[in-house]
Amino acid sequence: MGSILIRQAQIVTMNASEEVFIGDVLVENNKITKIGTRLDDVADREIDARGKTLLPGFIQTHIHLCQTIFRGRADDMELMDWLRKRIWPLEAAHDEESIYYSALLGIGELISSGTTTICDMETVHHTDSAFQAMAQSGLRVISGKVMMDHGDDVPEPLQEKTEESLQKSVDLLEKWNGFGGGRIQYAFCPRFVVSCTEKLLTEVRDLSARYHVKVHTHASENRGEIALVEQERGMRNIVYLDHIGLANPRLILAHCVWLSEEEKQILHKRGVKVTHCPGSNMKLSSGIAEIPDLMNRHIHVGIGADGAPCNNNLDMFQEMRLTALMQKVPHGPTVMDARTVLRMATMGGAEVLGMSKEIGSIEVGKKADLVLLDLNDYHTFPSYDVDVYSRVVYSAGRSNVDTVLIDGQIVFENRQVRTIDRHIVMHESDKSIKRLLTRIG
Repeated sequence: MGSILIRQAQIVTMNASEEVFIGDVLVENNKITKIGTRLDDVADREIDARGKTLLPGFIQTHIHLCQTIFRGRADDMELMDWLRKRIWPLEAAHDEESIYYSALLGIGELISSGTTTICDMETVHHTDSAFQAMAQSGLRVISGKVMMDHGDDVPEPLQEKTEESLQKSVDLLEKWNGFGGGRIQYAFCPRFVVSCTEKLLTEVRDLSARYHVKVHTHASENRGEIALVEQERGMRNIVYLDHIGLANPRLILAHCVWLSEEEKQILHKRGVKVTHCPGSNMKLSSGIAEIPDLMNRHIHVGIGADGAPCNNNLDMFQEMRLTALMQKVPHGPTVMDARTVLRMATMGGAEVLGMSKEIGSIEVGKKADLVLLDLNDYHTFPSYDVDVYSRVVYSAGRSNVDTVLIDGQIVFENRQVRTIDRHIVMHESDKSIKRLLTRIG
C-alpha cells in the first residue's frame, strides 16, 4: 500500500489529551506509524500541509445510502406519512442498479465532505449491490439489510417473512462481514419496533451475540411512532427493547428524541449507544433530542445525517453546526461547545461503533482515516488566535476539504473522489430515479 508523509499540518489529534500542534504524520500501509513535530522519514508520497489542518476522519453513525436518490422527493412531511407515502414505495421499487448508484452517490458526497466511516441501513432487497458500491469506494462502513416482517401500510415488496429476513441477513453477514481487512462490517438492521415482530427482534438479539456484531435500528424519533409501539407492545420503545433483552452495548439507536426518565436510565445501565440526527429531526419536525442530558449521564452519542430525503444533505459540517446550535435554544449559549461537538463527530462516533481503539483520533497504531482541511478562505478568516475547534465547527464547510485518506489510501484530492466516476454516478442516478418513479406510477 506504500507510505505517505503529511508534513507540517496543524494536527488536531482528538486524543485523550486533546493535543493540537504543528507537525508531521507518517502513514505506512493502513496505519499511522509516527507522529512528531518534524520527522526525518522518507515516504513514497509527501503531502505539503503547511497552513492546513489535519483531523481524524468524520464518523457518521446513522445513514441510509439506499435513499440518496430520493433526495427532494419527500420534503415537508411528518415522519409516518413520509415513510408510508414516499419512502417505502420508493424503496419497494428499487432494483440492483438503482441501489448501487444510490449508494455511490451518497458515498461520493460523504467522502468529499470529510466523512470516512458510516453506520448505514439499507432497504429490504438488493443489499449486495450496496455492499459492492461500499467495497469499490474505499469507505469504512458498518451496514446491513433492513428487516421488516410486520406493520400496516407497508408495500408488498417490503413485506418479509420472519425466517426469510433472518436468513438473508445472515447470508449477507457471512459474505461481507470483515471484507477489506475489516473495513466493511455487518450489522443487523431491524427497521424499528413498529415494523418488526417480537420473534424477529429476539432472533436478532441472539444472532448479534453469536456473531459479535452490532444491531442498528430506530427508536423514539416521533411521538406518533411511540404511540404505535405502546398500543401494540404495551410499553414505550426503550422499555420494550430492554424487556426483550435487546438493550445491550451492541445496540445502536438512531434518534431517541422522546425519552422518559426510565428509558434514559435503561440506556445508561445497559450501555446502549445513541445517534443524534439534528438535520433530520428538524426537517421532519420530530423534536429536539435531549443530547446534553444523555451525555451528562455518560451515554455514548454520535452524529448522523440520516438520509438524503429527510435532510437533504449528508454533510457532517452541517450536522456539527446544527448539533451545537439547536441545543443552545433550550439550554443556553454555553451548551454543546465546538470542542464537544467535534469530539462527537470523531471519537464519539468511534465509541458508538465500538471502534475507538481503531479510529476516531490521530494516534500511533490507529487506522489512517484522516481529513486535511484548507481553512484559508473568506469564511474561515481571520485565523489569528482563533480556536481551531470553532473554525471547524462554526465556520468551515465541505469546500474546505482538501484531502481524505481512508485505511491509508488517498480517496479524495484535487476536488475529486478517486474511487468514483462522478459523471457516471450522477447520470445513472438520474436514470435510476426516473425508472423507479415510472415503476410506482
